[in-house]
Amino acid sequence: MNQRTSTIAALSILALTLPQMASAAGEGDADKAKAATASPTKPGYSPYAGRNFPTLPLFGDTHLHTSFSMDAGAFGARLTPKDAYRFARGEQLTSNSGQPVKLSRPLDFLVVADHSDGMGFFPLLMSGDAELLATPQGRKWYDEIRAGKGQQAAIDIINSFGLGKMPKGYPTPGTAAYRNAWQETINAAEAYNEPHRFTALIGYEWTSNTGANNLHRNVVFRGNGTQAAMVEPYTTLKPLGSDNPVDLWKWMAATEQKTSSEVLAIAHNGNLSNGLMFPTVEAFGKKLDREYAEQRARWEPLYETTQTKGTGEAHPFLSPNDEFANFELWDKGNLDGSAAKTKDMLQYEYAREGLKNGLKLEAQLGTNPFKFGLIGSSDAHNALAAMEENNFFGKTAPQEPSAERLTKTFFNNAKTGVKIMDWEVGASGYAAVWTTENTREAIFDAMKRRETYATTGPRMIVRFFGGFDFVPKDALTQLPARVGYEKGVPMGGDLSAAPGGKSPTFLVAALKDPIGANLDRIQIVKGWVDQKGDTHEQIYDVAWSDAARRKMGAKGKLTSVGNTVDVANATWSNTIGASELITVWKDPKFDAKQSAFYYARVIEIPTPRWTAYDAKYYGNKPLPGTTMILQERAYTAPIWYTPSK
Repeated sequence: MNQRTSTIAALSILALTLPQMASAAGEGDADKAKAATASPTKPGYSPYAGRNFPTLPLFGDTHLHTSFSMDAGAFGARLTPKDAYRFARGEQLTSNSGQPVKLSRPLDFLVVADHSDGMGFFPLLMSGDAELLATPQGRKWYDEIRAGKGQQAAIDIINSFGLGKMPKGYPTPGTAAYRNAWQETINAAEAYNEPHRFTALIGYEWTSNTGANNLHRNVVFRGNGTQAAMVEPYTTLKPLGSDNPVDLWKWMAATEQKTSSEVLAIAHNGNLSNGLMFPTVEAFGKKLDREYAEQRARWEPLYETTQTKGTGEAHPFLSPNDEFANFELWDKGNLDGSAAKTKDMLQYEYAREGLKNGLKLEAQLGTNPFKFGLIGSSDAHNALAAMEENNFFGKTAPQEPSAERLTKTFFNNAKTGVKIMDWEVGASGYAAVWTTENTREAIFDAMKRRETYATTGPRMIVRFFGGFDFVPKDALTQLPARVGYEKGVPMGGDLSAAPGGKSPTFLVAALKDPIGANLDRIQIVKGWVDQKGDTHEQIYDVAWSDAARRKMGAKGKLTSVGNTVDVANATWSNTIGASELITVWKDPKFDAKQSAFYYARVIEIPTPRWTAYDAKYYGNKPLPGTTMILQERAYTAPIWYTPSK
């Protein structure tokens, strides 16, 4: 294990240039995106000359809602897609609740992903549209919102949508209201897209929610506004749409053909799907087959593993030996709490289990349908991608900062007893991608090849490479990216046919967020399937801070990094942990005949949660059981190993 703690050295370790300097640094070449994973050219004296691999870690949000989403508008969102892009670019805004708000640093990219179903419904409703107000539902929601009962109306709208019972006049593709809302969304992205400085990607959220089981997907376009305007978003309500992802993939194929723009889909965090996100036997009444596996793998290269409605990487019930699995969980029921969660549902909702089951399905179907990279995104419904613990503006407008949000109820289903409190909403997450430049094309291509990672909010920088020839001295180089691409594949890549009985080796490096907390450790999570078809997992601590005092216990557990958090004052100290970690690790239990995946998980030292900042600022007392401290983290896309056939 090799570790260093010089922050200055870390910048060269990860072969970085600041995103804002991308074009000046010579990285603004569209052709380089095509060669992003190619082997570097043989260097001359200058190690930076001729680089043709990704050197830019860009941070953004692929899942943000504005007032154009019917539930967001009902909750009280008044900010528009243009406002969302302005905020992400670093401008100060007045929030939906009338407060000044600004990010600590601009984001690099954003997708405004308003719901496909009912896009533009809220502006239409609140304009006093005669057709909507002539219906009992429309009139009821209109009156409730005007009376300050928007949260009540929003929950009812979500319930009605899940039951397929929306009022006459509800905007659908082909209507003027729908088309206008989609065009305004496109126009906003076009207005604020600035190549090499800030990327505004065009997209929407396909909103499959039958029975309130959340199977949403965020659809992202590679192309420009002219191309996106050639189609309208695919919806779920029949007869114009479908709630089956298979039909969404068909729409995506037709869209690519019509627009000449590539599209991809990002599956929503599956923790509210009640066991439907990662099926292993059948989906929507049809047995899984090779075509399903191929289509899902083709169209869904990424999975949203963390967001405001919980983190979906792992669960203690599924991974009882994982001491970090119990993190920001929402495991009580489906989207509206109308169906309580049962433990048999969990394995079909969480990323790690999905990755393991994907290996099993590959053996049966010939293709792995769950071969996805990991990202985070906010799913905020107030147009504000503010996912910092000390600057958290909530998921919905009523959850923007207030003295009451530590004790308020988000929703409570009296029939099932499923209740979520406002304090359970998490300040998470962001998507990180490794690219050659900050453009729509380069970011899309990085997402498509899965060279991505998820972060729960901090902008830590993570590199992860796999191969068969990494050696310990590779962790001493100042340019691990160069040796990483020379000897192996990056996160999201594939290894196969271990040569000469070799075990895979991995080069992993992490650098703390420059204005954030130090790092506790780096772990590598391995999952595999044996010859009997049974799945397994193992978590390895591979690099950690304060190595002189921290030891690996007899049972393979690393001693704690410690805790400097002062909850009462919402402060912590970087007197523990490391500013950077890097190592080369070799799988000690490799079997060349077994399919496997590996991903890195980077853990920060403990820091105050947003609830601690609220308690300090407002001087109020949290409810018993409120989480006040957390260890933020990042999850890389996996690297897969496939045996030779």
